[in-house]
Amino acid sequence: MKKLFKSSALILSTFLTLSSMASTPGEPKPVKSSSVSWTASKVTGTHSGIITLGDSHLEMDGDRIVGGRIEVDMSTIVVTDLEGESKANLEGHLKSDDFFGVAQNPTASLEITGATSNDDGSQQVSGNITIKGETQPITFTMSIKENYVTTALNIDRTKFGIRYGSGSFFDNLGDKAINDMFEIRAKLEL
Repeated sequence: MKKLFKSSALILSTFLTLSSMASTPGEPKPVKSSSVSWTASKVTGTHSGIITLGDSHLEMDGDRIVGGRIEVDMSTIVVTDLEGESKANLEGHLKSDDFFGVAQNPTASLEITGATSNDDGSQQVSGNITIKGETQPITFTMSIKENYVTTALNIDRTKFGIRYGSGSFFDNLGDKAINDMFEIRAKLEL
C-alpha cells in the first residue's frame, strides 16, 4: 500500500510540475517588438508616419487570439513623408488638441475581447479602441504566422471627437478637407 501511495504521489507531483511549465490558454504573451505605421489622406494628397507601442500583450489559446491589450504611446507620432519645418509643424499639429490632444491623452489603447477564425486562416478580432479618451467598438482582421501578427485597421477619427478639417462636419473646406478615415498597419513579434 505504501508503494502504491508513493507511486501515485510521484505521478501526481510530476503531472503538476509539467502542468505548471505548460502555457496556459489566455496567458499574456508580451509584444517583443513592433513596427506600426499610419497613413492619412486629404484632398491634396497623403501623409504617412510611424508610432511606437507601449506595454502590450496578446492572450493566446494555441494560435487563436482570445484577448489582449495594445497600448500606443501617442507622444511618439512621427511624420515620415516630410522633412524640416513642415515635418515638425505637422507632428506638432497632430499632437495638438485639434487632433490627438497628446498632453491630456498620452496613450491610446486597444482592448481585444475575442476573435473568430476566417476561412483563409486569419482571425476576425473584436475589441474596444480608446483614442483621446473616447472608447468605440472595433472589428478587424489579424493574421498570425509563427511568432508574428500582422493587421491593418481603418479608423474613423470623427468617432473619437477628432473633427478638424472633416468634410462630414464642416462645409466649404475645398482642398483643405481631410479624410475622416486613417489607416494603421502593424506587425508585432510575440
